[in-house]
This record gives sequence, structure tokens and C-alpha cells, in this order.
Amino acid sequence: MFSPSRDQVRQFFFDVWAKYRAGQPLSGAEVPALDIVLAHPEYHRVLDAPERYRDRDYPPEAGETNPFLHLSMHLALAEQLAIDQPAGLRARYEMLLSRHGDVMRAQHALIDCLGETVWRAQRDQAPFDAAVYLGCLDRLLGDA
Repeated sequence: MFSPSRDQVRQFFFDVWAKYRAGQPLSGAEVPALDIVLAHPEYHRVLDAPERYRDRDYPPEAGETNPFLHLSMHLALAEQLAIDQPAGLRARYEMLLSRHGDVMRAQHALIDCLGETVWRAQRDQAPFDAAVYLGCLDRLLGDA
């Protein structure tokens, strides 16, 4: 299992953005990562200044979104949707997409549930619980 460090994740996104801006070809995970970055223009200024943002902390109590975490969550979600893991995730995403009518709104709803599920697993020192993740999405769909 690939478990990159904070610095590796950040460098990955800085490199993807730099390659794109230089017109260099992308490969592998860089391709979907660029799509995610392009869908988030609010983070372009961060990716343009690695020397300023490489080591910056984004504590939750500061109320500011960590752009690298946010982009990484989108990338994780893209991988989950591509293989429909956990099983049934893609169908729930399609339902959210049809209700919201907007890809980013639907993805952000899934990311909220993904983040909550990861947080619970870390808090409880337990494995990721797919049932909790899907249950969160089912509650969203029931409220939508």
C-alpha cells in the first residue's frame, strides 16, 4: 500500500502543476490530479508558490481548508469511483450527481463523508469502515 508523506503529497501536486504550466506531458496519477487541480482554481496561487506553501500548516482550528488534503481527497475519490470501492459507491455518486446537477457539488458531498469516516477511524484507532462511509452517503441521499 502506498502511503506518501505530507511532503511527498505536496510535491506531487506542485510537480503536476509545474509540468502542466510548462507544457510537459503528464503520466499515471498526474493526469487525474491535473483535472482535479484545474477544477479548483482557488488553489492555483498556492501551487504557483511551492517555496511559500510547502511547509505551511493548516490546523483545523484556523478554519482554513488544507488545499493539499482537499486535492488528495478528490484523487482518492476518483480512484474509489473508478473501481466502485466500496461496492455501491459509484451508484450513490450517480444519485448525488443527478440530484445536485453539478460534479463538484456531488464530489464534495462524498468527500465530506469520506473525511468524516477517516476521522472516525483515526479517532477510534480502528480500520476504515466502509459501512459507516456508505451510511453517511445514504443519509445524504435521504435528505436530498
